[in-house]
Amino acid sequence: MKILRLNKAGLPVCWVTQEEAATLCVKQQIIWSLGDTPIILHGGYNKRGCRSTLSIPSIIACDGDTARHSLTPALSNRTLFRRDDHFCLFCGKQFTDKLLTRDHVVPVSQGGKNHWHNVVAACQRCNNFKGGKTPEQAGMELLAVPFTPNIYEFMYLSNRQIVGDQMEYLRARFRSASRYWQAA
Repeated sequence: MKILRLNKAGLPVCWVTQEEAATLCVKQQIIWSLGDTPIILHGGYNKRGCRSTLSIPSIIACDGDTARHSLTPALSNRTLFRRDDHFCLFCGKQFTDKLLTRDHVVPVSQGGKNHWHNVVAACQRCNNFKGGKTPEQAGMELLAVPFTPNIYEFMYLSNRQIVGDQMEYLRARFRSASRYWQAA
């Protein structure tokens, strides 16, 4: 399980391993934390036979820069397919990662860009049928409008093992128009 690391303003920064969170905890770099279910890490034994333990919350906030350096999350097939819930946005069938492709709504050959608002998950069959055309030119209909996830939605998309406290924190900040508001 990963720990959700926030900046002091409460914006998600990244997912950290338990060991990285333990280091931040021991170095006293955590300024506040959330979560009802802490992770208990067990250390070594002292001369009296007592074992050390460290309790790490599932959400930690550390001091540091609060400036928003990049509001647009990185686009990858993995997060794109999770954004579209592994559905082909043309035929509406659900597929595994291996059977999905990235389709450019406005094809690159027609000046389309590789960004969140211009890409959707598509099965190989639909992507091949559409080819280098727009959905309108190919006589196909998009089942959903592509969108750029906000930082909270992106943190959800980038981790497969989110515990309840983390999901509650992230979900409260999803855009209400996002499909994850209901689905997650």
